[in-house]
Amino acid sequence: MKLAIFGGTFDPVHDAHLRLAREAAREFGLDRVLFIPAGRPPHKRGAISAGYEDRYQMVELACQGEPLLEPSRIEAGSRTSYSIHTIERVKAGLDPGDRVYFLMGADAFAEVQTWYRWQSVLDAVDFIVAARPGHDYLVPPGARVQRMEALALPVSSSDIRRRLAAGEAPAEVPRAVLEYIWKRELYGTQVGRAGGRARRSAH
Repeated sequence: MKLAIFGGTFDPVHDAHLRLAREAAREFGLDRVLFIPAGRPPHKRGAISAGYEDRYQMVELACQGEPLLEPSRIEAGSRTSYSIHTIERVKAGLDPGDRVYFLMGADAFAEVQTWYRWQSVLDAVDFIVAARPGHDYLVPPGARVQRMEALALPVSSSDIRRRLAAGEAPAEVPRAVLEYIWKRELYGTQVGRAGGRARRSAH
């Protein structure tokens, strides 16, 4: 079996995340892509807007009807979410012949040598690195990297949060996730929730 770990804050999850996972599964013949919302990421302390349970629930809604995409609670809890620990826990539940990839963007991969036990991470997984066409990045010695030319999707979670707070309904957010955000009044939507329903934004 070929499995990819796809971690992130997913604050909130959006179409660019889903398209990246689908494209990786298609291009590399993956059997599963694990969406793993970060519990307490070491690089983003204090910068997550929604709590873990809300972010997990949004990922679960986004993955519905997608047989290759699987939400995972493996980083739930109060411990700092180091990638090497997540990788080891995922691999512990697999067969020896299974192959594990780590799916990520080029910007995040550029910081891999700052990660906790980063050399162990390089030894443990192959990387699928999504980069914009024509953009290069440095590969640390010993890293096994498969390059994926990522589609140019000009969307970010921070921009989506801003637009939600302004009463918009960003088209890049799956409808089920939008409904959850409105129901839970996340990202400041309690002020303009009704307007958000009516003003579905396409930019």
